[in-house]
Amino acid sequence: MQALDTFLPRFDVNETHSISLACEAERALELALAAPAAPGRLVTALFRARGLPPGASVQGLFHRMGFDTLSSSTTEVVLGACGTPWWPSGRLGPFVDPRPGTVRVATDIRATPVDGGCILSTETRVLAVDAAARRAFRRYWVVVGPFSALIRRRWLRAAKGATTRDACGGTGGRS
Repeated sequence: MQALDTFLPRFDVNETHSISLACEAERALELALAAPAAPGRLVTALFRARGLPPGASVQGLFHRMGFDTLSSSTTEVVLGACGTPWWPSGRLGPFVDPRPGTVRVATDIRATPVDGGCILSTETRVLAVDAAARRAFRRYWVVVGPFSALIRRRWLRAAKGATTRDACGGTGGRS
């Protein structure tokens, strides 16, 4: 069982992305958490439009947005928050404080060992506290969901790039 199941076993919406990496799972997770939260101009523009700090690491971004670390091991981190992300300010607070009209959000970043490397993945789950929050979130997700998916895929690619540079002594294979 993955740690995410402990915190949000049921959900209204989920999104999962993964990528294969040729490195140890522990190292892949370290690099994924340290990767730039806004890799590239498009993601930087999306972050600025939302008022998010583009200069943060992936892990730093989650903490700045109000996510708590719910669980952490050498191969998996689970982050969570509760609030009304459909408002421009984000209005996120502690995961353990689900109030009426809010959703609980839990995200994991996990590296699973496989022959020759690992699978680095991220899954985000959202559970509404009530029907009003579910309707509000679903309207929001129609617009934001595709961009969320794009950002997470870019994070995984940035982590893959970092593993390549790391394996090449930090030079990306260039002299």
